Amino acid sequence: MPRVARLDVTGVLQHVIFRGIEKRKIFLDAKDRQSFLTRFSDLLVETETDCLAWALVPNHAHLLLRPRRAKLASLMRRLLTGYAVTFNLRHQRWGHLFQNRYKSIVCQEDPYLLELVRYIHLNPLRAGLVRDLEGLDRYAWSGHGVLMGNLELAGQKTEEVLLHFGRRIKAARRRYREFVAEGIPQGRRDELVGGGRTRSLKSTGEEAAGEYDNRVLGSGEFVEHLRGEKGLSDRLHRVIPLSELIKKVAALFEMDASAFKEHRRSRRIVEARDILCYFAVREIGHSGAEVGRELNMTRSAVSIAAGRGEEFVRSNPSLRGRFELI
Repeated sequence: MPRVARLDVTGVLQHVIFRGIEKRKIFLDAKDRQSFLTRFSDLLVETETDCLAWALVPNHAHLLLRPRRAKLASLMRRLLTGYAVTFNLRHQRWGHLFQNRYKSIVCQEDPYLLELVRYIHLNPLRAGLVRDLEGLDRYAWSGHGVLMGNLELAGQKTEEVLLHFGRRIKAARRRYREFVAEGIPQGRRDELVGGGRTRSLKSTGEEAAGEYDNRVLGSGEFVEHLRGEKGLSDRLHRVIPLSELIKKVAALFEMDASAFKEHRRSRRIVEARDILCYFAVREIGHSGAEVGRELNMTRSAVSIAAGRGEEFVRSNPSLRGRFELI
């Protein structure tokens, strides 16, 4: 199955998210969490990767990393594979532990670094693992406690974050904590976990653009920086929003876009929907859940449709050329 390649470059901030398969827990107790953190910390030091924030909750985790020497993929492969083996042996289980691949979003440091640090560190509070900010200060499985001086984790760049709040450590911690407290009412912020230039523009106040890449959180200028200085011009695509793609595909098949949401068994509509799912999910990189919401389909139905669409495109090579026109 084709997959959209990650944007894995050194020297760039990356928000990493991974989850348990079928939303199951990947940390069952304190020993699991400590096993993960020991492995994580050792790899941070060994690979010279900066960690700006992290949070572990029972069925998923967030990391904010800046690889310096080695690619992120190398660290994550060793981290997740090693932990999964240890977890399975300890709990006498078999099979996959994590849901699909980890998700990584390359992020523009200004203005997102501190927003991401706050958002990630508030994860345990949003998940109900602690009752308030005082509980979060003492929570052992988040980088917030490290920044507050209650924990230690080799590889976490506490000074870099705290310097944004002052040069004297005590005052910087107080101001950082106030900053975190101000973020509690914000709740879940989809623009920080989904990536995408359109979402990014909304949060920075820039005029929304009609193109984005859901592996990127940043401005158009940042996207051009990735294309140019970071050499990603062949992997960072100009992508139209899903709603616009649906309209263009409907026009290509000379049908009304609303027909995609109807469950009619017309062969033409089914083929058009299958092909749309294929290009949206497997070629462009929209999530199955996002496509499902737009087309009134379940995520599994989108996946099945994308598979049929891929077979149809392979058996009709001229069709790809028609799609390049959109």
